[in-house]
Amino acid sequence: MTKKELIFLGPPACGKGTQTSRLAEYLNFPHVDTGSLLRAEIKNETEAGKEAKSYIDKGQLVPVELVTRIIKNRLSQKDCENGYILDGFPRSVEQAAELEKMNAEIDKDQDTKFIAVYFDIDTSILVERIVNRRSCPKCGEIYNLAFKAPKQEGICDKCGTELTQRKDDTREVAQSRFDTYNKETAPLVEYYTKKGSLKSIDANGTIDEVWERLLAVIK
Repeated sequence: MTKKELIFLGPPACGKGTQTSRLAEYLNFPHVDTGSLLRAEIKNETEAGKEAKSYIDKGQLVPVELVTRIIKNRLSQKDCENGYILDGFPRSVEQAAELEKMNAEIDKDQDTKFIAVYFDIDTSILVERIVNRRSCPKCGEIYNLAFKAPKQEGICDKCGTELTQRKDDTREVAQSRFDTYNKETAPLVEYYTKKGSLKSIDANGTIDEVWERLLAVIK
């Protein structure tokens, strides 16, 4: 059996999060979310967690070397042996090279297929998505007033909790996030294209339409 190693690339609000959760369940792969992983290490007070916390407490970024170590440890676990979906890493070409090295060490002679899925979408559409985005603080369900509104205004369909809007879901902040994305993360699209492992999908459309396109490229 070929091990599938998947990462998703794309600007903020392109729909990666929604599709990641659905695909992880569909393939029965672990969804390795870098942010959650880091928070869990800190909460569990592991050695790596204490080290990460020392940087965060000083208002500094956690060094790539430390983040890489934490991710490598997670990807080495038994539930990742058939495949995984990695979220939030890599965010730069430097990190992509680290991931390659990491996979080579973990996989050894195993038959693997690495796919970087790029969610291609116009940023003007994304600004509207971000401004209309609402989330449930209790169960984490995400809604959009424009195309995935809750049945009852302002209330989560799943658990009945009042929905909230993130403070940074404004036009100005959204534009700033796209600028950061284009500068730091967009070069990964070129990097993985040259490697021959990039699969691009049109991320505009309904959740189900994007889902069908996603399934078609990861076969």
